[in-house]
Amino acid sequence: MLSNIGIPGLILVLVIALIIFGPSKLPEIGRAFGKTLTEFKSATKSLVSSDDNDADTEVKKKRDQTAG
Repeated sequence: MLSNIGIPGLILVLVIALIIFGPSKLPEIGRAFGKTLTEFKSATKSLVSSDDNDADTEVKKKRDQTAG
């Protein structure tokens, strides 16, 4: 959906946001959005790494069962 927006559409969205929220609120909104994205990325990375660790543990258990 966002890939079809283009530069003119992005400018239009930014102008509308500037009109609605005003110039004093936009930095606060941007900062909050950035923090949210950062938290989401870190949570996603931790989930992926825990899944990888679980998969590695299962592989080791199977290898130990077949070897022992």
